[in-house]
Amino acid sequence: MAFLEILESIRQTVQSYLSENNLSITNFTVEPSKPGFGDITCNVAFLLSKELHKSPQDISKEIVSFCSEKISKEIKQVIAHPAGHINFEIDYTRFNKSILLESTKPTYADIDIGNSSKIIVEHTSVNPNKALHIGHIRNIVIGDIISRILKKVNYDVKVLNYIDDSGLQVADLIIGFKHCGFSQDPPNNEKFDHYCGDTVYVGTTAKYNDDKNLESKRHEILKSIEDVDSEVSKFAQKITRNVLAAQLKTVWKLGVTYDCLNFESQIIHSQMWEKIFSKLKSQDLVRLEKTGKNEGCWIISSPNEDDKVLVRSNGVATYIAKDIPYAAWKLGIIDDPFNYTMYAYSLQEDDPTLYETTLDDDIMNEDDGLVFSGDKVITVIDNRQIRLQKIVTDLMKRFTGNDSYVHLGYESVTLSSNTASNLGLETSEKSVQMSGRKGFYVDADLILENLHNKIYNESKKRNDSLSETELNSIAKSVSVGTIRYEMIKPDLDKIITFDLETSLKIEGDTCSYIQYSYARATRILEKAGMSPNFNDSLSNLTNQFEINLIKKIAIYDIQIIDAANNLSPKVIARYCYELSVAFSSFYEHVMVLNAESEELKNSRLCLVTSFQKTLSNALSVLGIDSPEKM
Repeated sequence: MAFLEILESIRQTVQSYLSENNLSITNFTVEPSKPGFGDITCNVAFLLSKELHKSPQDISKEIVSFCSEKISKEIKQVIAHPAGHINFEIDYTRFNKSILLESTKPTYADIDIGNSSKIIVEHTSVNPNKALHIGHIRNIVIGDIISRILKKVNYDVKVLNYIDDSGLQVADLIIGFKHCGFSQDPPNNEKFDHYCGDTVYVGTTAKYNDDKNLESKRHEILKSIEDVDSEVSKFAQKITRNVLAAQLKTVWKLGVTYDCLNFESQIIHSQMWEKIFSKLKSQDLVRLEKTGKNEGCWIISSPNEDDKVLVRSNGVATYIAKDIPYAAWKLGIIDDPFNYTMYAYSLQEDDPTLYETTLDDDIMNEDDGLVFSGDKVITVIDNRQIRLQKIVTDLMKRFTGNDSYVHLGYESVTLSSNTASNLGLETSEKSVQMSGRKGFYVDADLILENLHNKIYNESKKRNDSLSETELNSIAKSVSVGTIRYEMIKPDLDKIITFDLETSLKIEGDTCSYIQYSYARATRILEKAGMSPNFNDSLSNLTNQFEINLIKKIAIYDIQIIDAANNLSPKVIARYCYELSVAFSSFYEHVMVLNAESEELKNSRLCLVTSFQKTLSNALSVLGIDSPEKM
């Protein structure tokens, strides 16, 4: 019996007591306890106190008497705590074997919450005019891990990447190439996204102050981009596709995959805006202002928010008008205007199939069953856009009648002064926030390269017998793991200050510490030279360090549920760290290979195996490798 099953068994037993006594309380909790309060605790006595006009202490005694006769055999004791809580102590002589066996399965904590319902996760959405920087990486990692968590609990997840290939940033690149003398071929084989962002985009925006004619050319180009048949539009497509291809190479280094690429230019040309605007007007979700400063404009009214102009008096739609049809399409509110074709340059490893939208009627869908709309949509966008996203969210709720459209916001990433300085930015000893327009950023490729080199050199120092292949494999696993872990370790509403040195420490709350715990467990099992036998009773795992580790292993499924219900990658990151801490305490205080008996040695090897498998399972949800050597 897994831990989740024990919780459910207790809940049903408590519910039986309530039913037999005609009590209607349903919102009581059954959850893991804090230290000193047994293994599991229930708060039902507090909720009943007012209704029954009794103290929680007296009520808890009655429920304990009832539960003690009917509870699962895995429960050793039920205790009425003086404060009123009902605490349950697990019989680990019975529980050890079932949980350790369960935890070794690849399907451990595969829980059916989603029932195969369709969820769309959209993330990344980086303008195709520059390389990805560390701030973009947080968006990408959050979106990727959310999609992994939701797949773990049996949602049918499709991951989208929206490419804004029609805005001012694209016009600026064209100005740079067509009117400012920048070559289309990067010097010294520079990566194309680096070249466009660092040289062309920054250089062009700097010239607007000196050459006023460029501004008018910019507006001309913006208008021409919207004409799908124009030479300017075709050139824009060529440039942005080349930037996108370079950006995706960085994304794939991080182990991130998508199902479909969506392009803003196609949304504009698809007539989706006209269709959704008609729906908005027919359902009275927008209004035409007859007087005042917004006379002649179409307005969206949102609860507790200022009115937002959707269409200006000259008929030009505002920025948010691009987001609304896209959101409606993701929810299936409007018909799908697209065909789909495989993206020709995909280098995705684990999930290689990547589609892209097209409006070309001559291209038939390469899979008739392709659908990229869902029952629910989660869009990962930083908190600077929270107001605009609230408008979109409110509108989608009015269409669907439920909370099917979710904006998952997050705060920015800064670089520590030391890290920024080491990577070539002068920050006057202050942490620094990235700005692509100002050219004040460090691209993600450079950060990954620096992490890789540091880990490679450290690994070589510690073990010079490792081959080049092994060293590079370790460096890749730890560098990618580090950057992913640091992006989701804090709450999403916390600003991150990323530091290269701190993130790589093998002690404390770092990915290196967690991965090292896995490697240490692997080394124990290798030295044992035997496969542990899980058919033994395993009832001899009774000391506090063994039990603490078993407890942590046992609550993995609860952590998965928590992470899925609250869309919180941090929950799994924290679990990996706490599980590793429990293993480190076990490792320091308990002999495994030199245990007092062969029977105890086998039991402890089973526990080490269980830890290793569970940690690897949890790390895979975070998209992090489990290296066997470090």
